[in-house]
Amino acid sequence: MTESVAIGVIGGTGLYQMPEISDKSMVTVDTPYGKPSADIVIGTLRGKRVAFLPRHGIGHTYSPSVVPYRANIYALKSLGVRFIIAVNACGSLREDYAPGHIVVPDQLYDHTKADRGRSFFEQGLVAHISVADPFCNRLREVLIESVEKAGGIVHRQGTFIIIEGPRFSTRGESNIFRQWGCSLIGMTACPEAFLAYEAEIAYATMAHITDYDVWHTSEEPVTAEKVIATMEHNLVVVHKAIAEAVDQLDINMPSEAHNVLDAAIMVERSQVPAPVLEQLGPIVKRRFSGQ
Repeated sequence: MTESVAIGVIGGTGLYQMPEISDKSMVTVDTPYGKPSADIVIGTLRGKRVAFLPRHGIGHTYSPSVVPYRANIYALKSLGVRFIIAVNACGSLREDYAPGHIVVPDQLYDHTKADRGRSFFEQGLVAHISVADPFCNRLREVLIESVEKAGGIVHRQGTFIIIEGPRFSTRGESNIFRQWGCSLIGMTACPEAFLAYEAEIAYATMAHITDYDVWHTSEEPVTAEKVIATMEHNLVVVHKAIAEAVDQLDINMPSEAHNVLDAAIMVERSQVPAPVLEQLGPIVKRRFSGQ
């Protein structure tokens, strides 16, 4: 039987190569939504078992539009994960949010267009999830304190707009996003954050800024080469912050996310087709366990 793990980390391949991680093992998880981006690495960090999942696959092989988001979240849920610490590279849409800084956003704007697998709840069972506040505020506070302890410059809030990718924005798009009041721009937090909430997993992200997108006329336009160079610099702080967050996090801490399905599902178990219950498995197990 696969061990139960309460903390998951989703980010780049290098995250599970942190020197502090010990006792690593690889776990292959099959889901009704296909295979996750990669096998999950479970390791010990600051005395706690943590599941690490590279969002884009080993070697960055998945484009943002085709990342198997549902499989990733389902796999982590099946391992017992209650908290997800996400790491996202992003562009800044504000002068004061500079490359090298880290933002723990409090809001999301989903500007994606492809069907990335937006929900676990399709035919047979509907759940209307409340995501007015899409990130767990208690987990956000843990991340903010952890970045500060790691010596990083952290911003406590911001609206994170998620675009389709993999291309970067035009100047016109970038300036419109600024006019909308967005602070950051990225390609992968949606539907990942929403799926985590559907799975009753508390979710928050450390968005590390790699560039000023293309709106900043005194800076060179963003390029993949520039992003990679800044990412390597940022990851030193990110690694330290993840370790601090795992150290601080009480895995028994309650979150508003942990009971979200109680108010979202309006049908009794007897009304849900058996194949739907079987497919959703660990996603709805708690909600229907008493029925």
